[in-house]
Amino acid sequence: MQPNTTAFKKIIHSCGRMIQTAYHYALAWLGDVVYEHPSASIMVIAVTGTKGKSSVTEMINAILEADGRVTAVSNSIRFKIARTSTPNTTRMSMPGRFALQRFLSDAVDAGCSVAIVEMTSEGARQYRHRFIELDALVFTNLAPEHIESHGSFSAYADAKYRIGSNLVRSSKRPRIVVANADDPESTRYLTLPIEQPLPVTLKDGSPYSADGRGATFTFDNTSIHISFPGEFSIRNALAAATLTRALGISTATIARGLRALTIIPGRAERIEAGQNFTVIVDYAHTPDSLEALYSAYGSMRKICVLGSCGGGRDTWKRPLMGHIASTHCDTVILTNEDPYDEDPRVIVGDLSHGMGSKTPEIIMDRRLAIRRALELAHASDVVLITGKGTDPSIMGPRGTHSPWSDAEVTRSEIESLLKKRSAL
Repeated sequence: MQPNTTAFKKIIHSCGRMIQTAYHYALAWLGDVVYEHPSASIMVIAVTGTKGKSSVTEMINAILEADGRVTAVSNSIRFKIARTSTPNTTRMSMPGRFALQRFLSDAVDAGCSVAIVEMTSEGARQYRHRFIELDALVFTNLAPEHIESHGSFSAYADAKYRIGSNLVRSSKRPRIVVANADDPESTRYLTLPIEQPLPVTLKDGSPYSADGRGATFTFDNTSIHISFPGEFSIRNALAAATLTRALGISTATIARGLRALTIIPGRAERIEAGQNFTVIVDYAHTPDSLEALYSAYGSMRKICVLGSCGGGRDTWKRPLMGHIASTHCDTVILTNEDPYDEDPRVIVGDLSHGMGSKTPEIIMDRRLAIRRALELAHASDVVLITGKGTDPSIMGPRGTHSPWSDAEVTRSEIESLLKKRSAL
């Protein structure tokens, strides 16, 4: 009798997944034991969703600091404990192998009263959220992302929801959920059996206004200004304000904290180096986030540097992002981003296929692409450089990587351009 090879492979695959699951769960438990359950000794606020996680963590932190609290922050941008802040160079929004438990332990030792932690579906899938006692959770939104990794959109949504289930398991009281009620997925979070489910909608900020230089919205009958563009920034600020208000912080302090936050690195970050046009570096790497960013700059003439997503993943979104760029941008420059083991020209080709009759410029060297965009810009134009945000490297084949910073390269290229122009 011939063996059923397909069935045998399925059994082996299933066993492998079980072993991997047990391994990650054991690591999460062991980290909690080794660091003596630090989350029991500090307020822990988790933020999850597809977009806006890092921005919301930074906004919550700014408000808490304005209230005089000593805070810790773990997000895609940085690790901050009390007054010490270091860039997150791990390329992981939610690091594993004891990292979060060690972070919480260090925060407790430093006298922090609150830790704000970005939590992801990939992290939850590897049980990095387990054995962390949560006080509160903010859900920002859900959009298609990491589909190849999770297998389906529903599996991706379920992975995110595990973080909500972790809040239910928490022994802390009261437990708070703030969820973007404009997103259909919010229902799952707002019906969790906890003490304070708090829905937030964009209408809650009415009257509001937003453009490329910032936004103003209304909260608790108070007009609040933020330095970040677009309606998406208002949503982020409303989530942060609602959460901190539930923690007993006054509206005046919330407004002061949000006003004081003028830069979030890699998130609609305005690069100022003496030029007479606007330059923005942003992490936007999903169709929704790209659309929201481009829309924030209205009728301004847009010169867009686009590289889409990393190689070998989410290939479905490439032509869609190309289409969005062709719709909003006056000039599109396609370039390399993080190809990993995929041919970067294939990625760029997929982007260009979505652009219809609009012909992009293709410059594979990312520095040269940024230089070209800056050379084309004039007063009242905006150059939008998307995809990497604060990512510290460009990932190439076989695990190779080259140090990189969109912000630093852009500043350098602006300075060179201004010197060249002044010499003419």
